[in-house]
Amino acid sequence: MNFALILFLLTLATGLVWALDRFVLARRRAPDAAVPAWIEYPVSFFPVLLVVFLLRSFVAEPFKIPSSSMRPTLEVGDFILVNKFAYGIRLPIVEQKVIPTGNPQRGDVVVFRYPVNPSQDFIKRVIGVPGDVVEYRDKALTVNGRPLPRSPDGTYSWLEGLRFETTDRFVERADTGSGTHDYTISVNPQAPSVYPQNVRAFPGREHCEYNDRGFSCKVPAGHYFMMGDNRDYSDDSRYWGFVPDDHIRGRAFFIWFNWDDISSLSFKRVGSGIR
Repeated sequence: MNFALILFLLTLATGLVWALDRFVLARRRAPDAAVPAWIEYPVSFFPVLLVVFLLRSFVAEPFKIPSSSMRPTLEVGDFILVNKFAYGIRLPIVEQKVIPTGNPQRGDVVVFRYPVNPSQDFIKRVIGVPGDVVEYRDKALTVNGRPLPRSPDGTYSWLEGLRFETTDRFVERADTGSGTHDYTISVNPQAPSVYPQNVRAFPGREHCEYNDRGFSCKVPAGHYFMMGDNRDYSDDSRYWGFVPDDHIRGRAFFIWFNWDDISSLSFKRVGSGIR
């Protein structure tokens, strides 16, 4: 279901009724006449829908985390906010950038339209920007021949269905081009760097090389390479390729709700920023 399109159509429909009443019908109506329900309700809802539409389209949009691919940074059930103007002002619905304000940097957590199914939204971390050579072999990540430093940070465990998973936890450091960005990842040392049999055909596949130790990809112009922080439990650019710039929805920056966090009274996640 395309919520943005539905919201736009509702705003448009109520706006047309508001304009019709404001400039035509209200002038013909007697001062003491009752306003018909088919006019009263759309006129009442229009300002609310318009504000929500504008905020959601140009300022911040809420998303819910559905999977474990971004653990430990983001957990299942996190409700987050996405900055819609971090990388440019885009026209609603068509997502066409009209005013550029910046570009994704290495280390950013971004929401984007899934290249395999653009009606579905994904969230991952930017690992490679246009022109970068991303290599992940023997669980070591390098960008343009430079290893991304990482330091041990204990272990990380979570319940995945009926299984209890435990991984090694690291703090990884990305070179943003204008500084550095630290974030936390989880790694299962027993898992391979990539499962070659799961790699699909995708545009730009000729820019990648795969073997049993891992892979190397050169990011084409106008595209980005994404990986999940939960490295061995993430379906990401390793398997379905690069994300075009026009698929990017915005940068995730804030966790505003998590029911488990609130019900347990721990308040460890709600109100925290996303690194």
